[in-house]
Amino acid sequence: MSDTRLLKQGLFVRFLTSQLTSGMAIQMMLIGLGWQVYLMTESAMALGWVGLARYVPQILFTLHAGDMADRYDRHKVMIWSRVLLLITIGALSLTSFTETITEGIIYIACFMLGVSRTFSMPAGQAMVPNLVPRQLLTQAMTLTASARETITIIGPALGGVIYIFGAGTLYATSMLFVLISIVTLFGMKDTAIKRDRSEQRRKELFEGFVHVWRNKPVWGSLMLDTLAVLIGSVTALLPMIAHDILQTDSVGLGLLRSAPAAGAVAMSFLLAKYPIQRHSGRWLYAAVWVFGLGTLVFGFSEVMWVSLTALFVLGAADMISVVIRSTLVQVETPDEMRGRVSAVNSLFIATSNQLGEFESGALAAWIGAVPSILFGGFGTLALVALWIPLYPTLWNRDHLVTPESETEK
Repeated sequence: MSDTRLLKQGLFVRFLTSQLTSGMAIQMMLIGLGWQVYLMTESAMALGWVGLARYVPQILFTLHAGDMADRYDRHKVMIWSRVLLLITIGALSLTSFTETITEGIIYIACFMLGVSRTFSMPAGQAMVPNLVPRQLLTQAMTLTASARETITIIGPALGGVIYIFGAGTLYATSMLFVLISIVTLFGMKDTAIKRDRSEQRRKELFEGFVHVWRNKPVWGSLMLDTLAVLIGSVTALLPMIAHDILQTDSVGLGLLRSAPAAGAVAMSFLLAKYPIQRHSGRWLYAAVWVFGLGTLVFGFSEVMWVSLTALFVLGAADMISVVIRSTLVQVETPDEMRGRVSAVNSLFIATSNQLGEFESGALAAWIGAVPSILFGGFGTLALVALWIPLYPTLWNRDHLVTPESETEK
């Protein structure tokens, strides 16, 4: 019944369509960027630079992006972010068709992609509660997350297939999805709190960080998840592993990138039927431990189906930690701070993903791809062992949602 009511919320359906089409474009684009730069350079370090270029905008603009999500019309922030994305992919398509694309152009495109996502993510996250009735918010958030993971499966796989016809064709197809994303946002309106532009504004930019820092279970979960993915990330090395070890093509690369998302979607359905109700802290630690174990199996594998299985398992484990972390952030955050805290959450996600890509690329350039992956797996297991005594309140967290927040003063 609630799902039917949710699909009758016209503005939310348009918002979800916009998120799905832009997400599809980005996932397809990332396949092209990784495969293209590795074929150009055959360098693990170049793959690391791709991740770093996408991460730098998060450091530069995250606080301002969160403030904009609380201060200005969020749908307009999203539109202009998507316009920037459209221009960026257009440049990639043109230079690929004319065979004038260079490493430098790819790195600039990655930077602009990072700028676009930095501003669109907190605006989009903060916009959802204003598009549906309060009693449908949980279902709306769940549907948005499930849809996002689904396109993370479809996008890379489809991108790998389209890349067979050339990088220019792949980017041109991505442009079409972005254009649809922009059009669906036209005519929407969203409200934001208009605060005085005074000296207090600078202080407000850091309130999201202060709130997260003071809430020890939230801080501990964010840092655990961030450091685990930062240390154990294998995403940047997938083109290298696919080409050199598994000896597959862009289609195989697309499947490798889709496997973690497939595991995440499968786990999301399982969690929807059997939600985590007790011992949430210990579930979090167990999930991160399994993530590290999956990374180790992937590092030792030289067979495609074993690699896909390992990525599937670590993606499923990561979904458990994501659900626990994101739920903690939501239940512990006042409504008026949602945009700024969402921006902080986005920064943690970017740190683990994009900076993790740079770290794995740099380490692989130094000691090799397989040793760097094994280092990440063992490092993640060691991190779990270290975190239990450091954050006992998180380890002992029972219910995720309680009448009174279980915070550590």
